[in-house]
This record gives sequence, structure tokens and C-alpha cells, in this order.
Amino acid sequence: MASAHFLFLALVALSFTVVSLAADHGPLQDFCVADSTSQVMVNGLTCKDPKLVQANDFFFSGLHLTGNTSNPVGSKVTPVSVAQIPGLNTLGISLARIDYAPWGINPPHTHPRASEILTVLEGRLEVGFVTSNPQNKLTTSILNKGDVFVFPVGLVHFQRNVGHSNAIAIAALSSQNPGVITIANSLFGSTPDISSDILAKAFQLEKNAVINLQSKF
Repeated sequence: MASAHFLFLALVALSFTVVSLAADHGPLQDFCVADSTSQVMVNGLTCKDPKLVQANDFFFSGLHLTGNTSNPVGSKVTPVSVAQIPGLNTLGISLARIDYAPWGINPPHTHPRASEILTVLEGRLEVGFVTSNPQNKLTTSILNKGDVFVFPVGLVHFQRNVGHSNAIAIAALSSQNPGVITIANSLFGSTPDISSDILAKAFQLEKNAVINLQSKF
């Protein structure tokens, strides 16, 4: 009986450990405002001397501004991560505003370090994510003003404005630095290029088609 009780407690402890590893590490002090001048390399950013911390270290202004969507994909992401607010360092959260022109898209991408919860402020969006191999199941929905949708960490996801006017969304992410890997940019716009032979075989395309895609990125 005692061994069964111990095993249960061990499993509970393990479950909490797994959950804790799924997000940024929690802070061990009130705050750790990022010191942009430090040359020390750590997993995150080093802390500014608390005596030098000011209110401005926790402040950002700009999400009221409309993003410029005059680009090939018709969208603009305005991030609010630790790069914009040093006080986010170690807190495990960030934010972004996304503007969409009519029929503009936020192209398929992933956040390697964060789940995302998206809220539509204006307009109508088609959103979706794809599960991992081997299922590769597409989960998609149409969102209207006030609707909310969640994208699990690491999964490829996208948004598209399916209305005839501009759309706006706010995304909250579970990391101070969620990262973003835009699939097309990564594969066809890497430096140096991924071999066109590799991409042609992976996408089952003619080599010239791959070279043409690479020239666009």
C-alpha cells in the first residue's frame, strides 16, 4: 500500500515537472528587467540592477497604431516581446497586434517556444493549425469580432482575412520570446540556400519551379 501511495505521489510530481518544462522558467525574484548592454550569454537575458529599474522598463506604446499591410502577404505583425518591454524578461508572456488587409494572410508559421491565444478585434478571419505527423490534420474555423482561438505550441498555423475590410487581432503568447518560423521564408529564403535538389524532391516539384520560388524570397 505504501509503495502504491509513493508511486502515485511520484507520478503527480512528474506531471507537474512536465507542465513546468512546457513554458518559460518561472522567475525566482520580483522581476528581472533585461539588461541590453550586458555581454553575458544566458538562456534568456541577464538582469539589470534592480536599483536602476524604471517604470519605462515595463511600458510599451504603439498597439493603437495601424500596421502597414502594403506587402505581398497583406498583413503586419507588431510584436510586444522582451525586445520591446525589457520587464517581460523571465515572465513567460508576450503580445502581438496583427493587421490584415482584405484577403491578407498571416502565412503558415510556427512559434517554437509558445502557445498562442488569438482574439479578433475587428473583421472576420479564417484560422487554422495542422497537427504533427503522421495525421497532419487541419483544424480550422471562421472567427468574427470577439471570437478567440488557440494555437498549440510548435504547430504550423495561419490566419486569413475573409472579409472585404481590414481586420485586426491581438495574440497573447506563453513566452517572453516565442520566436517565429515562417515556413515559406525558412525553406525558400534561407541563407545560404537549401539545395534546390532537396526542395524539389521534398515538394515533388520541378527544379526550375523551386529555383523560381527561391528567387521570390
